[in-house]
Amino acid sequence: MADEIKKNVPLLPLRGLLVYPTMVLHLDVGREKSVQALEQAMMNDHMIFLATQREISIDEPGEEEIFKVGTYTKIKQMLKLPNGTIRVLVEGLNRAQIESYVELEDYTSVDIKELAEEELKDAEAEALMRTLLDHFDQYIKISKKISAETYATVTDIEEPGRMADIVASHLPLKLKDKQEVLETVDVKKRLNRVISLIHNEKEVLEIEKKIGQRVKRSMERTQKEYYLREQMKAIQKELGDKEGKTGEVSSLMSKIEESSMPESVRETALKELNRYEKIPSSSAESSVIRNYIDWLINLPWGIYTEDRLDLKLASEILDDEHHGLEKVKERVLEYLAVQKLTNSLKGPILCLAGPPGVGKTSLAKSIAKSLDRKFIRISLGGVRDESEIRGHRRTYVGAMPGRIIRGMSKAGTMNPVFLLDEIDKMSSDFRGDPSSAMLEVLDPEQNHNFSDHYIEETFDLSQVLFIATANNLATIPGPLRDRMEIITIAGYTEVEKAEIVKDHLLPKQLKEHGLKKGNLQLREAAIYDMIRYYTREAGVRGLERQLAAICRKAARAIVAEDRKRITVTEKNLSEFLGKRLYRYGQAETTDQVGVVTGLAYTTVGGDTLSIEVSLSPGKGKLLLTGKLGDVMRESAQAAFSYIRSKADELNIDPNFNEKHDIHIHVPEGAVPKDGPSAGITIATALVSALTGRPVSKEVGMTGEITLRGRVLPIGGLKEKALGAHRAGLKTIILPKDNEKDIDDIPESVREGLTFIPVSHLDEVLEKALVGEGR
Repeated sequence: MADEIKKNVPLLPLRGLLVYPTMVLHLDVGREKSVQALEQAMMNDHMIFLATQREISIDEPGEEEIFKVGTYTKIKQMLKLPNGTIRVLVEGLNRAQIESYVELEDYTSVDIKELAEEELKDAEAEALMRTLLDHFDQYIKISKKISAETYATVTDIEEPGRMADIVASHLPLKLKDKQEVLETVDVKKRLNRVISLIHNEKEVLEIEKKIGQRVKRSMERTQKEYYLREQMKAIQKELGDKEGKTGEVSSLMSKIEESSMPESVRETALKELNRYEKIPSSSAESSVIRNYIDWLINLPWGIYTEDRLDLKLASEILDDEHHGLEKVKERVLEYLAVQKLTNSLKGPILCLAGPPGVGKTSLAKSIAKSLDRKFIRISLGGVRDESEIRGHRRTYVGAMPGRIIRGMSKAGTMNPVFLLDEIDKMSSDFRGDPSSAMLEVLDPEQNHNFSDHYIEETFDLSQVLFIATANNLATIPGPLRDRMEIITIAGYTEVEKAEIVKDHLLPKQLKEHGLKKGNLQLREAAIYDMIRYYTREAGVRGLERQLAAICRKAARAIVAEDRKRITVTEKNLSEFLGKRLYRYGQAETTDQVGVVTGLAYTTVGGDTLSIEVSLSPGKGKLLLTGKLGDVMRESAQAAFSYIRSKADELNIDPNFNEKHDIHIHVPEGAVPKDGPSAGITIATALVSALTGRPVSKEVGMTGEITLRGRVLPIGGLKEKALGAHRAGLKTIILPKDNEKDIDDIPESVREGLTFIPVSHLDEVLEKALVGEGR
């Protein structure tokens, strides 16, 4: 068929729609120009040209907005609808191309050229048609949106071009692809193009089908899980478990997400929570995992309290709650000052060493209060299992974290004041050495990543202010002691004890016994008598017990006898406390031969120690009694050897060791005594006994002796001086090298004592011995 030019054919632009030749289709027309074009076509020969717009959104498209290739169409029927829209039935006749536009007032007409198709009947065309039908059949089976009748209709078509058009019209193609098929006049090319398009659509449908099946399976699985979970909730509700494991897991998940734990710890917690969710509640491992997750959640990851860096306020708090103890207070204020300047200081490791009852534990509480930090205390007395510090492995039944991690969980912050009470009382056995485990805790270079066997995740202890307390530093292993800053608290003087009674102990005991300040009056003389005759200690614990006894008796008198006020004086003190327990002033009442007062340092503070020497006829036997340790026995041997070597100078019979047995005795034999500070005491007692010269009753002494008579330095001078002061001594002989330690002794004690530094035993004998000898 030759191409033919048709002039002034009315143009009907289509939006989102395309009509192929031989297609019969209903169209709804509403635009004014389109309606006029239809009416003009109906008045002429019922012929109209249908061309598709490039953009659907344009209401009045121009020449550039309309595809040039369209369909020359016959209007078979036209019907006006009530809403003003015209419904028209059209039949596509031939492809045509716009040659020119004729813009009229009411509508647009075009001159078109019909595009004739070549009729093919060769084998290639037949093969292409069969291929197209085969693909169309497969597409229908996958799609299931096209009826079998449609396929039957297509199979009856004999013209290759028409078959390509009809198949393309049934495919959900993009407007661009449909227009491309319309513009392809060559039949073979059109068949190939439609085959390619239907092949692509078939692949897309296959993928959509797989996606649909996958989504369906996922939906089925989700619905199944939902159904099973609902069933589980119902069962748990019937059994009395309202929330069930699902709610529990959800709650734990929220807590994990809300906590400030590090990412590595969070991953561990979520992993364990996933395991917990899958394990039945009846399983023993379920409770183990739950406990572990709870510990991880409850630890104060990243939670810090802000330090109160007010030095004046801190100083006031420490002074109000504790009398004396200047060194400790000074150290705490130094820490606060540096913290204020740097704001990044690691927590120091302090060890408060001293006798019982001097306020070590209560001082740690005051430090926490002055810093405005949480306070945690753990007692280490008797701890002998390493797992008490580091925790148990989770594989053990009843496993739990160590005391350090438990304390941090209880504190709720990463920077509490942590008191390690009685650190010198730890022991070790086959279960491990807890003091070795403490090395990591108390090492500032290591404790930023402390590892507990139970938690298994590193925990930062570097900001914790550790305070340890100890009575006896000698029992603390060297490596552990090396990691701590030792602050010695020697004990209190009588004056300090009296102040502590008035400011702290008495108000506390009155409150505990339900007494008011006016109910009980304690005279100062009674307080001093109570300190001297009813207690014998470095601290104030025994003193507090005696005050409690007075308060109990006062309470009974007020209730039973209806008395309003009780006054305790030095005269009626025995009515409240009974007979005196101690004799004030342990010093001898007279100068005696062979009796010397030594000064000793014990775990309960400084004390006096009477050393007696007696001579009896014999063959030079040296007898030592009084439960003495090896060091004191060696001191006695050294003193004995020195005196033998200096017998002539000391006016002693050189053969005294062949004529006399010498008995050295230290009273209170049930109490073990040992230490390197009794050398000059024993030597003085020996010289006094051998020469017959008495020793001054007011002199106490301490110091070790060498075989050459040199006096060596000792430790604990402050404690010994306090003991001497309590015993009523007036003079203390001490090694020359310890002269520098006199400044540490409280001024009230120094005023009542005379200190005589010596470097040789000759000086000791000169000051201690009085009168003439034999």
